Amino acid sequence: MPAPVWILHIDMDAFYASVEQMDQPELRGRPVAVGGIGGRGVISAASYEIRKYGVRSAMPGTTARRLCPQGVFLPVRMERYKEVSRQVMHALEEFSPLVEQASVDEAYMDATGLERLFGPIPELCETIRARVRKATGGLTCSVGAAPVRFLAKIASDQNKPDGVFLIYPEDVDSFLKTLPVGKIPGVGKRGREILQELGVRYAGQIPNRPRAFWEQRFGKWGGELYDRCRGMGSTEVVPYAAPKSCSAENTFERDTLETATLRRWLLAQSDRVASDLRRHGVRGRTVTLKAKFADFRQVTRSRSLDHRTSETDTIYGTALELLEELCPKTPLRLIGVGVSNFSPRSRQLSLLEPEETSRPDPKKQHLEQTVDAIRRRFGPGAVRRAALLEKPSDKSEPSKHGDGQSSGGNGRDGSSGH
Repeated sequence: MPAPVWILHIDMDAFYASVEQMDQPELRGRPVAVGGIGGRGVISAASYEIRKYGVRSAMPGTTARRLCPQGVFLPVRMERYKEVSRQVMHALEEFSPLVEQASVDEAYMDATGLERLFGPIPELCETIRARVRKATGGLTCSVGAAPVRFLAKIASDQNKPDGVFLIYPEDVDSFLKTLPVGKIPGVGKRGREILQELGVRYAGQIPNRPRAFWEQRFGKWGGELYDRCRGMGSTEVVPYAAPKSCSAENTFERDTLETATLRRWLLAQSDRVASDLRRHGVRGRTVTLKAKFADFRQVTRSRSLDHRTSETDTIYGTALELLEELCPKTPLRLIGVGVSNFSPRSRQLSLLEPEETSRPDPKKQHLEQTVDAIRRRFGPGAVRRAALLEKPSDKSEPSKHGDGQSSGGNGRDGSSGH
């Protein structure tokens, strides 16, 4: 008889804020928020102490300060969070090779059959929590276990913080019967409103109507909703997927057209993206500039090079050219740089692509590899470009990705995918 399928979702508790409280013991027990620095900043993470005042992630910093004037508001330190994230992922891999990092602070694990090695699933979940706490120096996580992925993710939120919640196969129907339908992935605010108009408040009410009804109402998504509300979903856990793109963006505290400010931010972003590309061991051919204007209108401009690159100067130079071509006439709210169209993974694929007419400069490659090594050892601020020593005249708040950076796939940095 095959072992029952168990998918675990491991979710760190108030991760960014918890890291800050761990690194600064004087902040333990105090209301702490990460992010929200500057007029347009948003909260990236909120400690459980500050949540009592109504402060939540994605909330504007100005609102959070009004709700909790005595709160401690800290800048995002993404490199530090990534460092701790790697400790978490390495700890999880001690239990199973099938660990999929979903973000910097969460992961899925296929625990099917692990009971023979680590005991019953409840015991395994407790062992995982203890191992993560030891590996990180005291951080807590919450674990959800279920027969499918989406239910495991829902389960990990049931007993937060520092808890475990299991949904056994025989309990799936009863769990869904009283689960608010808004907890189902894909059901947003508007979806909840429409479902409430149809008299649906709980996931268990969806199967009361046939699948065809929901497909007629919502198309393909209606069929997926019907399946999920019957407890059906994916059990696939993919340990690693190569990134498809790397990008960085920043929202300015004040809209700006100042050339020097835009150039400095493009240089800082290009340096960040280039470093990320080298860390992943890839090079990209296409450079993309992203710009959002004060009226929230957004445009992108892209250029494909005659060779793939992971060099800061090449990415930065191309981004500058794209900015000059864009020639914005109204102030910008956000600017960003991205690189995509990475090196093909096989010789067969590379035969289908145009031949590269130029090659990377070996001296530049060696220099940037040396800089990477110094930053890995002494921190990201150990080596900075001279042009970035003078801070831009306009402060900015990182994008929703934390440090303004996003990498496709589910790589070890936990960045978002494109």
